[in-house]
Amino acid sequence: MQHDLIVVGGGPVGASLARAARGLSVLLVAHERRVPAPRDAFDAPVYALSPGNVSFLKELGAWRGIPENRLVPVHAMRIYGDEAGACLEFDAYGAGVPELAWIVEDAALQDALWDGIEAEVLAPAQCEALKVESDEVLLRLKGGTQLAAKLVVGADGAQSFVRAQAGIAARDAGYGQSAVVANFRCEKPHANVAWQWFQRGAVLALLPLPGDHVSMVWSLPALESKRIHALKPEALCREVETASRGVLGELALVTAPRSYALRRLAAERLVGPRVALAGDAGHVIHPLAGQGLNLGLQDARALAGVLAAREPSRDPGDLRLLRRYERGRAGPILAMDTMVDSLFRLFGAEGRLATRLRNDGLNLTDRLPVVKNMLMRQAMA
Repeated sequence: MQHDLIVVGGGPVGASLARAARGLSVLLVAHERRVPAPRDAFDAPVYALSPGNVSFLKELGAWRGIPENRLVPVHAMRIYGDEAGACLEFDAYGAGVPELAWIVEDAALQDALWDGIEAEVLAPAQCEALKVESDEVLLRLKGGTQLAAKLVVGADGAQSFVRAQAGIAARDAGYGQSAVVANFRCEKPHANVAWQWFQRGAVLALLPLPGDHVSMVWSLPALESKRIHALKPEALCREVETASRGVLGELALVTAPRSYALRRLAAERLVGPRVALAGDAGHVIHPLAGQGLNLGLQDARALAGVLAAREPSRDPGDLRLLRRYERGRAGPILAMDTMVDSLFRLFGAEGRLATRLRNDGLNLTDRLPVVKNMLMRQAMA
């Protein structure tokens, strides 16, 4: 049976696209079928979803599937440099918006996206080969099953099978860092503030969770991340307390730490004949701005919009149609990737001049409402 669209990848980007591509015959192919996660503990990682993407999830009907007691609005952000007094603050009230972002756990988001999905689902399944024909694309699974569609979208992560099979090259380089993620109970109230500290190359973020809990993302040089990851719970808490300057008082570990290597990836193209890429399959950025998943969900929004707005006679896999999606996403992806990579390199640079530039830059930006509002609008899309 032929479908209009096959989405490869069952993460948040793939699942959201499968739900958003209304009016099409959609098949979601995933490595494993999503099993609802237990609700007795907080999950890591967590995401800071932009208001634009929250609106997208509401339109899909997925947002109401996330329990209210697993969601936290971010009312302010405080970003500190690596010298005393260097600080940049964003405030929802001052910006005239209800919140800057919403914090949601990975498991809660994926459960909500999978629950009630109307697309046909094939999982668990492993892809083996992809062949593009003039009027269709053929996808063969391990075991011999062959599927056909007008369009295949790779939302299958940084090691994308679809990208490789489509012959789309990608620039891929490691940052020499790993991110350590964990959740803590905090002594002092977080007051719905997201905190971040630049530490001469390392970046520590503490994001608010429900009640008296926070989630940590600590990006560190590879050897240091191994040391931090191996610490016993009490020692890890003391390290994080020191690095966060005690803003939340004593911390108690509630979720065992995990770590993953950080990379920067950019596909040379987001589309090819009857193929498109979304999310990490097309771009991976440093997590210091918390925008990785937001970019991926924006991809799903944009591609679903292009497919919905196509001319009645136009094939969903038409390359000219897909290039509308690629053109629309090129600018936002490049801008975010460039900004994040530049910040990473600036705060990792040694020397008095670099130190002065980055810390004075934070303070200067904090005093320029026009610049702050521009940055907020970009992050809230």
